[in-house]
Amino acid sequence: MDYTIKIGGEAGQGIQTIGDTLGLVFARSGYHVFTHQDYESRVRGGHNVFQIRFSDHPVMASKDRVDIIVALDRESIVNYEKELTEYGQIIYDSMSLKKKHERQQFLDIPFVKLAVEHGGSKIMANTVAVGAVMGMIGMELEMLLAILKDTFKKKGEEVIRQNAAAAMAGHDYAVKQCIKCSFAAAPLAKPKMLIAGNDAIGLGAVASGCKFYSAYPMTPSTGIMNYIAGKETAYGIIVEQAEDEIAAINMALGASFAGVRAMTGTSGGGFALMVEGLSLAAMTETPVVIALAQRPGPATGLPTRTEQGELQFALHAAHGEFPRVIFAPGTPEQAFYLTNKAFDLAEKYQIPVIILTDQYLADSQWTYEGFDTGRLKYTDYRLRGDAFRNLSDYKRHAFTDDGVSPLAVPGDAKHVVVTDSDEHDEEGHIIEDAGTRVKMAEKRMSRKLPDIIKEIEPPHYYGDPEAEVVLAGWGSTFGVMKEAVGLLSSGRKTAMLHFSELYPLPATDRFDYLRILKAAKIGICIENNLTGQFARLFRAETGYEFTHQINRYDGRPFTLEYLTGEMDARIGRL
Repeated sequence: MDYTIKIGGEAGQGIQTIGDTLGLVFARSGYHVFTHQDYESRVRGGHNVFQIRFSDHPVMASKDRVDIIVALDRESIVNYEKELTEYGQIIYDSMSLKKKHERQQFLDIPFVKLAVEHGGSKIMANTVAVGAVMGMIGMELEMLLAILKDTFKKKGEEVIRQNAAAAMAGHDYAVKQCIKCSFAAAPLAKPKMLIAGNDAIGLGAVASGCKFYSAYPMTPSTGIMNYIAGKETAYGIIVEQAEDEIAAINMALGASFAGVRAMTGTSGGGFALMVEGLSLAAMTETPVVIALAQRPGPATGLPTRTEQGELQFALHAAHGEFPRVIFAPGTPEQAFYLTNKAFDLAEKYQIPVIILTDQYLADSQWTYEGFDTGRLKYTDYRLRGDAFRNLSDYKRHAFTDDGVSPLAVPGDAKHVVVTDSDEHDEEGHIIEDAGTRVKMAEKRMSRKLPDIIKEIEPPHYYGDPEAEVVLAGWGSTFGVMKEAVGLLSSGRKTAMLHFSELYPLPATDRFDYLRILKAAKIGICIENNLTGQFARLFRAETGYEFTHQINRYDGRPFTLEYLTGEMDARIGRL
């Protein structure tokens, strides 16, 4: 069983409400779920899409072929009818769309009429649509009714009753009228957790002891701030909506200097404003975690679409030479654990750590049995209390063998904590002499970097151990690459290397990924950008050049059919 449902309509019609509700129903029913969204940058009027894939086996990418289309506007029919599978169905409300379709793949369901008659208000048309979809695939309503009860419990029993009646009306109508429906849901299994990429980063921050988050809202990073803000009271976190991104990063640096774990988040345009603060973090050796959520540029670009166009920007932004770590999770699960690792490395080495995500991963929802909190790491690397007070002397930037100086909390002892954005001596005071400059530059970079590299995990390898074809990618391409390898392996020995810990590149002593690439006949780099930014980084750092590149840069993510089609075209010629 592997079905795809696409909900299309104008912004403001409740597309996300239908999609989120169905995704939650399927997840709690025990199915594997993957969702993604495609929406225009308008509050109302733009055409939006929410796509759900659910199955009795793990799924981690979207498909082009669709089994059920919920068309809330005419554009959804015009644009997506050609995507229907052989037995696919389009459900729509002819009265709302003011057009009747008589072909067999269409099922006219009076969403608004049923909502008014059974729920008492046309606002419940979305609930009718959810019930109708469940009726079409042969699912009963118990799980949906439980979700409706939980969703509307603050609005009272009457609202719950009305929504339940609307859902049952849609369900019953679809069961009776969809005589051509051949969908059959698999037996139910253990309920699963459904979580999106942004929420996973936010959850990872909360679980890592983040106590301060500052940001200026910018798609697609805003969801991280929203998630953490929802946990402020329960976990004693301060979330500050800054006036701009310059203020946001400086607030985070101030909070970190004062002694708490701090984070900021933005997208490309906002990160451009943060780069001076990034250098300030490097010079003062102040730990900070930055979520950089990519979207197509330059300038405002396509603000609600997806792209992997800012890897080189994250690598080279800010003036001066200093170490930084860049993570690019490919799944919400990776996002959760890598956010935890980002906080640990930022504090351990007193450096900035950047978490690269994008709109596709930010909004996509995945199902899991749960996250293992036993894997989380929390070490307080700061000098506090007696450990600080009992020191006879304190130098904030003291020279050490590994380049990491004692990091104390200002005001926690009689010792003065001094740092400066100018070059400074061990005590933190401004200097001009060449000798101290050389020692400080080497302390920040040369001494720290070897130990940082040891912390970087090798890429995830999946597929044939003696692969002839190796796909390589980073970030949000994880799911589609993994499914593509599964499909292509039957014809040729295929595998993938997915890099989620991007910079510094992992050493090859624990896992020699370079040997695998060199032994393969074909090495293909998969990226959501025009110029192959990871391929360039890889060549610069290792000397290896991929034989092929598959790049998509239209603001849309790779779908399974798109990637396998591109793969077939390349492999078939060789």
